[in-house]
Amino acid sequence: MIYIRKINPFITIGILDLKLFSETRLNLLKREIEREGSNYLLSQMLNNQVFEINYTAVGKPFLKGRAEHISISHSHDKLAVIINEKESTGVDIELIRDKVLKIQHKFLNRAELEFAKDDIEKLITIWAAKEALYKVYGLKELDFIADLFVEEFDGSVIFGKIEKGTFKGHYKLISENLDGYKLVYVLNEI
Repeated sequence: MIYIRKINPFITIGILDLKLFSETRLNLLKREIEREGSNYLLSQMLNNQVFEINYTAVGKPFLKGRAEHISISHSHDKLAVIINEKESTGVDIELIRDKVLKIQHKFLNRAELEFAKDDIEKLITIWAAKEALYKVYGLKELDFIADLFVEEFDGSVIFGKIEKGTFKGHYKLISENLDGYKLVYVLNEI
């Protein structure tokens, strides 16, 4: 039901199976299960230390009174949380499915379209990478085509960048497959 892994001394990632988690919470709505699941997973990742999840005015989660940076994602039956003790972070988990073929024009620039060529796994990976980058930025008003860029990749390491006005950030991301899902998270700014 729960999977927690230390990526390096500063980053921990956790995955929760929401379907199994919800079996003991039958009277809750989907959003309530996701909220309780986030709290439960964070509690396990922080070794039951006291914490409170708050949100910025634009919806970016943070731990009140603590220095760690967090990001949360959910898709269907999976919930992912990343904790980075050093810098802003982002995570996205997506069910791998062909629905992405219908929306690729909404998030891919010309170079990314040519690279992905209707490959569902590449499309999902780029989408998840851009979602993770969006979460690192932490503010609204990012255009997925004009402000977020994912370089061609071959394997689990991905490089992406955010270019919005005077903000310029380059990031190393990691992509993993988990039981029919694509997990992408920001490893660090480069």
